Amino acid sequence: MSKIIEVCVPDIGDFNNVPVIEVLVKAGDKVEKDASLVTLESEKSTMEIPSSHAGTVKSIKLKVGDKVIKGSEILTLEVEDAPTAPAAPETPSPVPAVEQTAVAPMAGGQHIHADVVVLGAGPGGYTAAFRAADLGKKVVLVERHASLGGVCLNVGCIPSKALLHVAKVISEAAEVGAHGVKFGKPEVDIDQVRGWKENVVGRLTGGLSQLAKQRNVQVIRGRGQFISPHHIKVETAEGEMDVSFDSAVIAAGSQVVNIPVFPEDPRIMDSTGALALAEVPKRMLVIGGGIIGLEMATVYHALGSKITVVELGEQLIPGCDKDIVKPLHKKIEKQYEAILLKTKVAALEAKKDGILATFEGGNAPAPQLFDRVLVAVGRRPNGKLIGAEHAGVAVNEQGFIPVDKQQRTNVPHIFAIGDVVGQPMLAHKAVHEGKVAAEVIAGHKAAFDARTIPSVAYTDPEVAWMGVTETEAKAQGIEYEKASFPWAASGRALSIGADYGATKLLLDKETRRIIGAAIVGPNAGELIAEAVLALEMGADAQDIGLTIHPHPTLSETLCFAAEMAEGTITDLYIKRR
Repeated sequence: MSKIIEVCVPDIGDFNNVPVIEVLVKAGDKVEKDASLVTLESEKSTMEIPSSHAGTVKSIKLKVGDKVIKGSEILTLEVEDAPTAPAAPETPSPVPAVEQTAVAPMAGGQHIHADVVVLGAGPGGYTAAFRAADLGKKVVLVERHASLGGVCLNVGCIPSKALLHVAKVISEAAEVGAHGVKFGKPEVDIDQVRGWKENVVGRLTGGLSQLAKQRNVQVIRGRGQFISPHHIKVETAEGEMDVSFDSAVIAAGSQVVNIPVFPEDPRIMDSTGALALAEVPKRMLVIGGGIIGLEMATVYHALGSKITVVELGEQLIPGCDKDIVKPLHKKIEKQYEAILLKTKVAALEAKKDGILATFEGGNAPAPQLFDRVLVAVGRRPNGKLIGAEHAGVAVNEQGFIPVDKQQRTNVPHIFAIGDVVGQPMLAHKAVHEGKVAAEVIAGHKAAFDARTIPSVAYTDPEVAWMGVTETEAKAQGIEYEKASFPWAASGRALSIGADYGATKLLLDKETRRIIGAAIVGPNAGELIAEAVLALEMGADAQDIGLTIHPHPTLSETLCFAAEMAEGTITDLYIKRR
């Protein structure tokens, strides 16, 4: 006997009105339990929503471009002997913390005990480990990679910024030609560039190893998994190790999202492969117009590749306001072969002379051949890869681990931080969460209570934003006032050829406090920090406007934007209302 059930969007954390960028099934398809149904995209990451049951799709209730929240209906499904609605997952019962003497070693293998075990040595993980050690705890740090630092330091934030610096120098050398200083075409020694990048990574990861030694943090290199509420099994090169603990911090991070219908071919890369810099292809296709895809496009364009970017959504960098993204889009569309919005890569086919890409959508061109393809459609959390169920730790359908403001999971002595606890998947968020977890374990009164978490795209020009975006303010019905200062009126911006830049502040209409900000232009990632501090401290437009900024600097643009809101600006003429 079969029944029709509704499959809805599950808990996706603190996110509302998340756009659907891909519908992965159609009516009549047979799907297995946990098979992906739709893809959502928010800021830097995408998430695939799995099916709660196995069955046959009867009708699709969403389309690309729709925005969803928890509970939005995705589709109806015909299932065998199914209940009328999917049952809520049973929440594991909290496991009380126990004294160290109650933790007994498991049979077999080498055993050690720690006050605190940290699973994952990315920015959040090593921060948690070092802070706990500083607070007097005996700490074991488990990392599956050869070097500390996780994805960020080894194959993410740091190596990409090293390459982006090289790209920026090449770009500036070309642009200064318009001001009367001309250089010859750059000669790129790809091996030396790669060596520079690896040197930067090596210095930082080596420094972390030294910091771990100074704090007596024991580092175990291997793949760790929970086997009970107080034990982690680590598979090391020397054999299996059993680590018992009083408290644990899960900092397991995330992994790139792969598209299973694409063939396996070394010329089809994820962000890790792109950062390896094996070669500079003549033509490169970037699938995904988010931060990661555009940063890698910036690097490879500067090194000599012809770039095509494909984005399923309506704009580049979803999550940022369109007016702030516009100067970036306007600049790179003159440099790249193509920027294809509202377009999907329907298929990739490995050919002897390249990768043949077929496109779908309103702006879809004819099939084209590329030397390399970068798939940059987001990341997914690793919550389901660590044996969390053996410790009783709840993990939701997407692989995220729910936590409270003290970073506690449903098991009181096990904490979780970073990408694995939810959006945004950013290293600077993980660092602060790691400190909170360590301090709570040590008995301090601490909580993660950030009013905003800034986002930065290290493109050329850079794009940065924090707080409420204008798009979000409109959707949420927030009464706000906007003040935008064009960099064409900034002496410093004009002197460096950045007259296209802009600084925008959003103010609460009643209190006139800063509730959001966005910047596009050189060093936007550095400049946004002042706006973050302003929001955290409850500053209003007058506070910013009366703060004396050095002249001439780009930092003045925040002051000027505030003066525009206050009606005191003299660097522009604003007609009195």
